[in-house]
Amino acid sequence: MTIATADLYDERGDALASLSLQFHDLGGHVAFDGPVRTVRCHRDNALVKAVLATPGNGAVLVIDGGGSLESALVGDLIAASAVANGWAGLIVHGAIRDRAAIAGLPLGVKALGSNPRKSAKEGVGEVDVAVTIAGVAFAPGKHVWADADGVLVER
Repeated sequence: MTIATADLYDERGDALASLSLQFHDLGGHVAFDGPVRTVRCHRDNALVKAVLATPGNGAVLVIDGGGSLESALVGDLIAASAVANGWAGLIVHGAIRDRAAIAGLPLGVKALGSNPRKSAKEGVGEVDVAVTIAGVAFAPGKHVWADADGVLVER
């Protein structure tokens, strides 16, 4: 069972960074945690699809889509692949699609919103690099916790 982020922050305080950006809880699990993996991409989800097709081992993929809501970086097929490959969750600084289907999956998904428009599939971006979202750094290997209250990550 995942510890509540409010309780965790009470315990560890400034050892954790708190993401103030307000995400929607769109997956079947609201609370999730795990080691950070990252993808930085803009309106192109080929790297997201490729990473989520590999063993997740309980990791959380933090996808820095630059906050773009112009096209979706994750849809139901990619999210189902994440479940099949053992990922704990996704934090998408951008949009997803297929909200109803993703809500039924045993996967944590936080995103800024949704858009039915597909993204490009050219593979432009970077994998497992440090990304910063709303002033909070997410480095591969650090631990991230997410629940209805928000997102915390190790500094």
